[in-house]
Amino acid sequence: MKLGYNTGYWSAGPPAGVTEAVAEAERLGYESVWAAEAYGSDALTPLAWWGAATERVKLGTSIVQMSARTPAATAMAAITMDHLSGGRFILGIGASGPQVVEGWYGQPYPKPLARTREFVEIVRRIVARDQPVEFSGEHYTMPFPGGTGLGKPLKSTVHPLRNPIPIYLAAEGPKNVALSAEICDGWLPLFFAPKDNQFYADALASGFAAGGRDGSDFDVPATAMLIPGDDVESCADMVRPMLALYIGGMGAKGQNFHFDVFARMGYEAECDRIQDLYLDGHKKDAVASVTTEMVESISLIGPPDKIAGELPMWEETVVTTLLISGPVDLVRFAADLVG
Repeated sequence: MKLGYNTGYWSAGPPAGVTEAVAEAERLGYESVWAAEAYGSDALTPLAWWGAATERVKLGTSIVQMSARTPAATAMAAITMDHLSGGRFILGIGASGPQVVEGWYGQPYPKPLARTREFVEIVRRIVARDQPVEFSGEHYTMPFPGGTGLGKPLKSTVHPLRNPIPIYLAAEGPKNVALSAEICDGWLPLFFAPKDNQFYADALASGFAAGGRDGSDFDVPATAMLIPGDDVESCADMVRPMLALYIGGMGAKGQNFHFDVFARMGYEAECDRIQDLYLDGHKKDAVASVTTEMVESISLIGPPDKIAGELPMWEETVVTTLLISGPVDLVRFAADLVG
């Protein structure tokens, strides 16, 4: 299994120690470094800044949100980043959710799968640069119809360094996971649980079949909370707030993709309680309701021997790259663990 380093989301400001952790990840042979965005920092600027001090490691967005940029702006950024990094860029994209798309970007959230399909096709056409881009879809039209009437098909003035530039799709539901296998070069799961591997393997197989692919070169970088420590419960306490936020607060009742992931794992009753408490403003109780079993299903926590014993479960899944986040010491610990 390959290793990657996820710089993660910013809170009030840049996470401490990332520059040192990225440098150490490259020195230790990590495959990739990733940056994320939600409704604070963007993913591209930190990746360019930290990536400028590297020479070998791949640089991926996990993720850029499609509603934040038009397909053309996304393709421009990908072409630019790929040139500046010497062909090391990975464009990770995702639809996000209606809370962020409608609340932060002020955009509608219709048919995310169909919109993703159109978005990826336009980006691929722009990067191919074989002709001026024209596109007429349900969600995107180029040139813009109406307006001044002066719009015309264009192609990038910059010649892409690589064609294609790899595109990875963040997905949680089975149809979206299948779409990643059909039209993209990789899948970026969130809250991957080894015990649900067959569910995801089947979804990917469906997508490979639809795309006429064998999937042999398909990449699946999955973030795992890696927290070594003598006391399992103390380690779990470091994960509970994040799971409570995603299960309880990152979406509404009946439309929370993260809730659905854990419900599929068999924790629907726990998810109902967490969501009810969180939405009612009882966040501490919601956090306390996240069970250790839920944490362990998507994490590697506890004494090093325990973590080492559980790692083979991840190595036997569709996951190809284990993404970890944390300080330099954790970067070294993961390298020793996997190496």
